[in-house]
Amino acid sequence: MVAVSTLVTLSAVPAVASSSVPPPVRPEDRPADHLTVVVRHAGSGRDGSYELFCHPAGGSHPDAAEACRALDEHTQWGRDRFAPVAPGTVCTMLYGGPATARVTGTWAGRSVDAAYDRSDGCEIGRWDRMVPLLPKLGEAT
Repeated sequence: MVAVSTLVTLSAVPAVASSSVPPPVRPEDRPADHLTVVVRHAGSGRDGSYELFCHPAGGSHPDAAEACRALDEHTQWGRDRFAPVAPGTVCTMLYGGPATARVTGTWAGRSVDAAYDRSDGCEIGRWDRMVPLLPKLGEAT
């Protein structure tokens, strides 16, 4: 009988009204695909630090939706999308300017810590394959 009266007492307590405003998003509730992009020496309007969240797209990146779409489109199982140029690769001696970028975070369940520059033809190509995550820059000189 005690159990029944306790049950009746608990069920008689009115439910707390929920707020119409959702609770703030905590970092641990964010999607796993989160990148921080820091661009330097790329020129006015391109330099800065940007956060990118995907699935759904968001953050302070200037074109989050397109950056997420391009990353998704070119991500392949078993391949590191952010891998550096392989040692011993023969590259053209082009200089693409002083721009540098660093990308850190998590993509497709993997930790990311990648550095980019435009010091030769291979590095320019590597940068260009990451547009629009990285800003589109002019022709190499």
